[in-house]
Amino acid sequence: MDIRALRYFVEVVRQNGFTRAAETLHVTQPTISKMVKSLEDELGGPLLLREGRTVQLTDAGEVVFARSQAVLAEVARLRQEVAEVDGMARGELKVGIPPMAGRYLAPVIGAYRRQYPGVKLRLSEQGGRALEEGVATGQLDLGVTVLPAAVAGLASLTVTRQALVAVFPTERAPRRAGAVRLTDLATLPFVMYEDDFVLYRVILDACEAAGFAPQIAGQSRHWDFIGELVAADVGVAILPAPIAGQLDPGRVTIRPLVAPELVWELGLVWREGYLSRAARAWLVCCEEAFGAGRKDAV
Repeated sequence: MDIRALRYFVEVVRQNGFTRAAETLHVTQPTISKMVKSLEDELGGPLLLREGRTVQLTDAGEVVFARSQAVLAEVARLRQEVAEVDGMARGELKVGIPPMAGRYLAPVIGAYRRQYPGVKLRLSEQGGRALEEGVATGQLDLGVTVLPAAVAGLASLTVTRQALVAVFPTERAPRRAGAVRLTDLATLPFVMYEDDFVLYRVILDACEAAGFAPQIAGQSRHWDFIGELVAADVGVAILPAPIAGQLDPGRVTIRPLVAPELVWELGLVWREGYLSRAARAWLVCCEEAFGAGRKDAV
């Protein structure tokens, strides 16, 4: 059985489609389709039901998906343990980073590469939910997500805590100065991150707690495009203050958000238990860069 076929199959399920899986894995869609079909032929039946651009697991697919994640996690661990026979001279480290976290992790990446040039550093850019699952299943050694993590059994290290702010098209910003309440945005369309981002769920839950469901006018995986959509009067957005501060002040207006005050706590997460030497070295670099803030798994 080809390990690549298992990896491609798992990614199709995670991304809920062949197109996005191909983009994530940096291979062509026909390649993924061929590998999944060969896996189905080998196992004697369909694993996926293709419904338009999405997929649904068959009963057999549910079993294969669960077992494949366990197999891939063991393969990753085997490779790490073998690589460590030669110490830090070689090896691989897989770190998941959401788009907004790059500015905080870039100095750590630079420091790590200087100290351990022989370690192959693989960076995966995804939403926080997908990254947490990747860490929990062993597909990633460590990941960055909004804390607290939704997936149980992950230890964490806080990277930064920042206030979330409301971002308006300049011509539609409230005339009065000062902070706005979340309920002040209830009648306005929202520009949001995509569904697999933890911040999407944070905002959605806050709106529901405030008594309304946001009108979602657009979604993106990239903060700068969200800013462009706001500037183009597609809707309002809720972003971390440092990220919002990078947008064009001539085109958008930023207001503090109160009632409730929402906080964006960004943290590094990893599975408790075994950590490769490469992963432990990364953790040390992060602790040196961001200071204390380590929490045990719960």
